[in-house]
Amino acid sequence: MCVWSGDGDEMADGGLERGVHMIETRGLRKSFRSRAGRETKTVEAVRGVDLDVSAGEIFGFLGPNGAGKTTTLRMLATLIEPDGGQATIAGADLLKDPGEVRRRIGYVAQGGSTWDESTAREELVLQARMYGIAKAEAQRRAARALEAFQLTEFADRKCKTYSGGQRRRVEIALGIIHEPKIVFLDEPTTGLDPQSRAHMWDEIRRLRTDGMTVFITTHYLDEADALCDRIAIMDHGEVVAEGTPTDLKREISGDVVQVGLDPVAAGEVAKLLDGEEYVNRLETLDEGGLRLFVDDGATAIPRILRRIDGAGLDLRSIELHRPSLDDVFLTKTGRSLRES
Repeated sequence: MCVWSGDGDEMADGGLERGVHMIETRGLRKSFRSRAGRETKTVEAVRGVDLDVSAGEIFGFLGPNGAGKTTTLRMLATLIEPDGGQATIAGADLLKDPGEVRRRIGYVAQGGSTWDESTAREELVLQARMYGIAKAEAQRRAARALEAFQLTEFADRKCKTYSGGQRRRVEIALGIIHEPKIVFLDEPTTGLDPQSRAHMWDEIRRLRTDGMTVFITTHYLDEADALCDRIAIMDHGEVVAEGTPTDLKREISGDVVQVGLDPVAAGEVAKLLDGEEYVNRLETLDEGGLRLFVDDGATAIPRILRRIDGAGLDLRSIELHRPSLDDVFLTKTGRSLRES
């Protein structure tokens, strides 16, 4: 099933030719005025964001809460106006033709959009009708969406009886009922249990398989790594890194050794290892322990163990792994995303 149909750079099967940019932004900016006591100050939420998102991608916006992800998303979805910059969304100019942008996109907010007393079928038919779709076609699309999102068996129950994962699937179905070219998902799995999260990942992949471009914001490292074709890491309103998860992790050479110690011992070991030629960078973890960036973990671990044993300190654990997206964030910003 193809979830949308439009014009432009389409292929014969209804999909969109890969490589065509569905989102292009240059210098996108947004500031807000905030009051602290008697003083009013300007907060730069988004500081000149440049993005290129290709057709058929799952593109992830990764960063801590308050980084500017949702503000950027709301600008791209025409919910707030940029203070500056330019953007083209699905071929429509964001500033000059926001109405056409809205017709070509779907948007699913983090806070949810279902009504307790309505059923999923009622919600979907109403949403389609609000886009000017005839009643019979709206009912057909609702039935198709219910089946695609595995909602048919409880489609006529009130939404207040649904689980969190079921409601989230209804909300995404609402976001694509008009068959948009792009769907924006703001933190699509926040608050879901692990099973519901895994099911939601499958649904998001299916949207991409059906020919849609998917733009998600998330602060979950595993979600960005597992789902996204490319990601942009955002911090303090700026994009600090962009690329495929694999390419971004490849930028960090060597291995990462994580040493489990109590906080007091961690401080002592940090002094012992700081400046050692085989330790490129050292980070003390809030929960106790150290994260060490080394050229070769297999060579470094025996030397680390000898220093800890020689100091008479108790070691809780030691782990060797390849760099993660959190390590990328640490390298680019100087702090861990997990701790942000």
